[in-house]
Amino acid sequence: MKSSGFVSGRAPRVVVVSPPFASHAQPLSVLAGALASAGADAVFASGPSFEDFADRAGVTFVPLTVTRNANTGVARSTRQAPGEAQRLEEFIDSTRRGPVSALLTQTHHRGRDMLAGPERTLAALRALDARLRPDWYVVDQLSYPVTLALHCLGLRYATFCPGHPTYVPGSDDLPFGVPYAWPREIRPGEGELAELRAAAEAVETAFTGRFADVARVHAPGARPPGRAFALTSPYAVAFGYPAFPWLPGHPEHGPSLLYGGHCGPDTEPDPGPKWGEVVRRLRAGHDRLVLIALGTFLSARDDVLALLVKGLRAHVPGAAAVVAAGDRAAALSALAGPGVHVEATVPQRWLLGKVDAMVHHGGNNSFTECLVSGVPALVLPFSSDQFAIAHDAERAGVARCVDPSRLDERSAGQALRQLLDEPLPGLGGWSRWVGRRGPAWTARGLIREMSGTDGVHPAAPTVLRVR
Repeated sequence: MKSSGFVSGRAPRVVVVSPPFASHAQPLSVLAGALASAGADAVFASGPSFEDFADRAGVTFVPLTVTRNANTGVARSTRQAPGEAQRLEEFIDSTRRGPVSALLTQTHHRGRDMLAGPERTLAALRALDARLRPDWYVVDQLSYPVTLALHCLGLRYATFCPGHPTYVPGSDDLPFGVPYAWPREIRPGEGELAELRAAAEAVETAFTGRFADVARVHAPGARPPGRAFALTSPYAVAFGYPAFPWLPGHPEHGPSLLYGGHCGPDTEPDPGPKWGEVVRRLRAGHDRLVLIALGTFLSARDDVLALLVKGLRAHVPGAAAVVAAGDRAAALSALAGPGVHVEATVPQRWLLGKVDAMVHHGGNNSFTECLVSGVPALVLPFSSDQFAIAHDAERAGVARCVDPSRLDERSAGQALRQLLDEPLPGLGGWSRWVGRRGPAWTARGLIREMSGTDGVHPAAPTVLRVR
């Protein structure tokens, strides 16, 4: 086994492994840069399209393909493996039928391919480890083949959770893929929830069995991986999320939990004169500016984007909007005008310093970026962990939520007007809390926790410590 932490005055070499999705690679590359600033020899490993993320973070890049899926910034514009484009369209269509339909589609997709080709991933990690000889790794919690490979190879790693903390299940009470809580306006019926729970339990059972089969073949002497979706580092799990006091608990014994608040850059570089001019033009005739962005996948919901723009124009006097429309920018170009700017992609982090409010889908990056910036948000959750994030945002008093499946022009306008006119009671306090943490805090915590290990997977987990 490798020795741990700082050895003989040498900085630890840490390989940060990211799946080839922009929304995951962005925070993980920022964390890699923070680890380097904290004294580690950090390497960022991801799909070849993400080398520029490593360049921006100031760390070494190595190409590593761990999944056949990809999303380089606009999902539908990314070149996909055969069949993946069709699956993406299935998912987008399911969001039109409501939350449970979307979650069921994701559950079925998860059951079909989330552990595709584990032997290839194991071989790729073995080769990378032999070449780079890192002291430890950081792996995305949702990169299940990578986590399983590191487990089977007996390599030390820390886990980074890119979304809601329930992506790391704390108990067997709720199967993975079923939100632990829902926002006020979104309450599925018991029949729908029972169907979702049954589907999620079936996938989790099958997935756990597949994990066990792979481990028996490739690591017969290792401790069993146990519940597949709960397999994490036995040392440290880092969340880019606030430590809300109502979050579900974890077992008394387990890894150290680091709630870093967010994992985005402190600032985004100035995007240049074009965007400065866009903001000046919109501000010239309007006293309030709203950013509307539904993420790299859900920008495909141009019907919702159009309702938001029309609602803003009809019901919120003096307000303008910047709209991130992905590959639907051309289709929505007719909405552009004196008070609306439509673009495929936008410099979101930079714009949050210029706008009065944001509309987003409840993705963790957008949620925490709004918190760091102190920007009030309207959350429209469609899928995944977005319902749990929307619930937490409402409960914390940092955002409002509406159901996108029941949205019309009038309700969109009313929600936006309320967001702009009525202060959110918890935004200031949680913005300050999140601002005191961040990737630098998380990086120091990971180095501390991983430097204190003995380089051997513990037979019994350490005592849980929430920081």
